[in-house]
Amino acid sequence: MLFGQFVGSWDIEWSGTALDGGTAQAKGELHFGWVLGGRAVQDTWIMPGRNEVAAPNIRAFQGTTVRFYDPDLDAWRSTWIEPINARVRRFIGRPVDGDIVLLSDEDEPWLRWRFTEITPSSARWLGETSHDKGATWVLDEEMILTRRPS
Repeated sequence: MLFGQFVGSWDIEWSGTALDGGTAQAKGELHFGWVLGGRAVQDTWIMPGRNEVAAPNIRAFQGTTVRFYDPDLDAWRSTWIEPINARVRRFIGRPVDGDIVLLSDEDEPWLRWRFTEITPSSARWLGETSHDKGATWVLDEEMILTRRPS
């Protein structure tokens, strides 16, 4: 249930680096559900949200992640697919001190995505990059997730 706890729909308050190097904010949406006979969790991230005006100066994205537990690794395999920006990244995800940490270290830069401050109705998501193989990390974006009523 590491990712199963997120099944449902969420509102996103995104903040991060703008295209001009400054900071920007936008609102989006996130949807989690069980797929593949209940063996995997798929989530779809939409930024800006379908009912939001396109935020100026941000890189819009719409992507999906398929995640499944691999007992041989004792971790979750996770693949992010983002057609708008032509990106595919593979991650390994594990619980760490109450958070969920996903690491993609197959390509440069390394990416670390973290779910923190997880409650049944909210969570904080952090997207970080490392250009020195994980010695240091830079926060690129943050999303505050709020569960929508069912």
